[in-house]
Amino acid sequence: MPRVPADPNVVHPMPGQPRVVLLKPLVTSPLIEVGDFSYYDDPDDPTAFETRNVLYHYGPERLVIGKYCALGEGVRFIMNGANHRMDGPSTFPFPIMGGSWADHFDLISGLPGKGDTVVGNDVWFGYRSMAMPGVRIGHGAVIASGAVVVDDVPDYGIVGGNPAKLIRRRYDDADVARLLELAWWDWPAEHITEHVRTIMSGTVEELAAVAPPKG
Repeated sequence: MPRVPADPNVVHPMPGQPRVVLLKPLVTSPLIEVGDFSYYDDPDDPTAFETRNVLYHYGPERLVIGKYCALGEGVRFIMNGANHRMDGPSTFPFPIMGGSWADHFDLISGLPGKGDTVVGNDVWFGYRSMAMPGVRIGHGAVIASGAVVVDDVPDYGIVGGNPAKLIRRRYDDADVARLLELAWWDWPAEHITEHVRTIMSGTVEELAAVAPPKG
């Protein structure tokens, strides 16, 4: 029997498990981009990811999440709209309260942004971890439960804590370079289907041995 790839367009990929959703078919905001098979797990309402888990997203900065990412319950992305001024005596955002205070809205709208928040492919976010505005999280990274990511995370880095610090890298520099070259997440779904066991449990050399021919 031919092997059949999973469907990246179903909302609930696990029968009988409504707490798990694929994000790509759910996302509606033009400011959020999610790759195939990236999923979120939540026992309450995982379908409300855009409003409950992407916070203060008033634009124009984007949230980009790659393919094959695993997001545990309560993962949050804090966007640039959460920023307050810190160069004066008070950090309170008076203009958003209305009245004549709104005349000073430039003090809010003029805040410098930190740019897009970008998550690579095959990233694992642990339970209730958080990414702050404008961070870049590399391919294959692991974000520990409860971690607060305030700085960029290298490819295949494992970070934890508040603020999150690099604990170690999953592979040495040579293997990371090879993994990035192989970029298994860009392989055709049919080829991935044939080699799931190697992708999940093989060595870098074994992964390279089953890579599809280029071109």
